[in-house]
Amino acid sequence: MDISLTGELGDFLRSRRARIRPEEVGLPGHGRRRVPGLRREEVAQLAGVSVDYYIRLEQGRGPSVSDAVLDAIGRVLRLDDTEQQYLRTVARPVARRTAAAVPAPQRVRPGLRLLLDTMEKAPAFVLGRRMDVLAWNALGDAVAGFSQMPAGERNMPRQVFLNPQARELYPDWPAVAAETVAYLRLDAGNHPRDRQLATLVGELSLGSEDFRRLWADHQVKEKTYGAKRMRHPVVGELTMPYETLTVTGEPDQMLVVYTPEPGSQTADRLALLASWAASPAV
Repeated sequence: MDISLTGELGDFLRSRRARIRPEEVGLPGHGRRRVPGLRREEVAQLAGVSVDYYIRLEQGRGPSVSDAVLDAIGRVLRLDDTEQQYLRTVARPVARRTAAAVPAPQRVRPGLRLLLDTMEKAPAFVLGRRMDVLAWNALGDAVAGFSQMPAGERNMPRQVFLNPQARELYPDWPAVAAETVAYLRLDAGNHPRDRQLATLVGELSLGSEDFRRLWADHQVKEKTYGAKRMRHPVVGELTMPYETLTVTGEPDQMLVVYTPEPGSQTADRLALLASWAASPAV
């Protein structure tokens, strides 16, 4: 299986066209349509480009495209900021042709590992390319069990879609699954020649019908902040707000920190979990 920039661009534009109703952009919505959403010629007209130009762009065989044209298409398709940046990335494959197909293994700096260890009351971990889990602190391990996973399986998409316990761990599993795929799609756009990513997508596609459906939906999203509910086997349900920070000097690494409100039930349960994890095995 290969991740192609040309395929990414065409699939993305078609998926965005399909979600826009003609009447939303001032066009008549009646009449027969073979596919949902806007036609290619309608996008071209509204964006102020020729139909042939837009078709060649969607097919990935057009010339270098300007920011002005991409911005116009983004306005027509009602792209958010993340989607607009993704469009610019996948529309310009030349700039990324030299990217390594087999990148060097990622390493976490000693200083970042030390920072993780100082966060005694906050579960934290570092995500790398393909959402691989690169490092974690003691409480993060107590929550997610990273150290118990085989090294090759410390990957969030693999855990969400191929781990049979994932639906029990995440009460809101459908939302977690959709967000995970959207993050992975963004990584695919940034690193189109990453063979390890292509292998991961192939493995997930074979192993999960839900992943195949969500991957085909072509949603993209940045991992920033939010909240996640987890059902821990020792301390029960946890409501975990989180913050995601890009690691300076390592743009493909993210520090994820769960930030439970002090005095909350989740904070109390995490304190209990930390005590339980620190207790010597009997």
